[in-house]
Amino acid sequence: MTSSTLFTTLIILLCAGLIYQKSSRRILIGFLPGSNTYKRESVRSRKIKERIAFLFLITCSSVAVLTTLGIVLSLIFESFRFFTLVPITDFLFGLQWSPQTALRADQVGATGLFGMVPLFAGTFLITLIAMFIAAPVGLMAAIYMAEYASSRARDIIKPCLEMLAGIPTVVYGFFAALTVAPFFRGIGDANGIVISSESALAAGLVMGIMIIPFVSSLSEDVISAVPRSLREGSYGMGATQSETIKHVVLPAALPGVIGALLLATSRAIGETMIVVMAAGLSANLTANPFEAVTTVTVQIVTLLVGDQEFDSAKTLAAFALGLVLFFITLVLNMIALVVVNKYREQYD
Repeated sequence: MTSSTLFTTLIILLCAGLIYQKSSRRILIGFLPGSNTYKRESVRSRKIKERIAFLFLITCSSVAVLTTLGIVLSLIFESFRFFTLVPITDFLFGLQWSPQTALRADQVGATGLFGMVPLFAGTFLITLIAMFIAAPVGLMAAIYMAEYASSRARDIIKPCLEMLAGIPTVVYGFFAALTVAPFFRGIGDANGIVISSESALAAGLVMGIMIIPFVSSLSEDVISAVPRSLREGSYGMGATQSETIKHVVLPAALPGVIGALLLATSRAIGETMIVVMAAGLSANLTANPFEAVTTVTVQIVTLLVGDQEFDSAKTLAAFALGLVLFFITLVLNMIALVVVNKYREQYD
């Protein structure tokens, strides 16, 4: 290698070293806080994290939606199979419910009676009794906690009321069957009134006690959310506290209270255990609260228990009942949400 070649090589290596040192310094400085490169990398990192969080939330939401869709589709498909065996008019408008079908074709009574009217009549009767108990008691408790009670009393009363919602329904069922039903039967015997040991009255009363927290807690939150300026304006006009509650607070909170009542009604319609233990299994088409009745949810449980074939009309009837009950509760929940959302901003 000649001296000129060696000299040229040294010059090239020196220039390369200087370029590498300068570029390394630029890269190092670029990742220091406050530099443009650091800011770009920080923004990119935040976008990636936000994207991951967004995908996680979308996945969770999709699971909930797909689960609901799967439930609805299963009910629809199985109900369609049921209606191929039983006419839909007989199911929707039939007045007798006796789903006992024969296991063999040569047995007597190979076809049952699948009229849903007695089941929904019993469901609405028990729900009506429960709401007659829960609505006034829960609403009055909410008014007291929001308007009259001190903060110390509210801190004691509200958890005690909400504790009722945490009691298992089977405990309520035992209470209804062993305490409430015999109590009403004893009163009826003392006054010459025939009251069945399993009655809609006992089940409805205990169910009403169970759903009191749904009414009181939601209504108390709605009443407390009414702006203080409305109360002060009423007081400034010379109204008393009771007059202010009656003519100002309750009308302002009425949409939310109606929503709470509708949600509590949906909860009462779907109750099963209390009805099984206190109201019985008899599908009676009656409006007498002293007689034994049954509900849709109880019959769904009864139909799906046992050795009956899964493709029989008796078993498939449970899916048809579930589909109708699903749409009823869905409509009630939608009405509650529409009422609350429509008037929520009016008093903000």
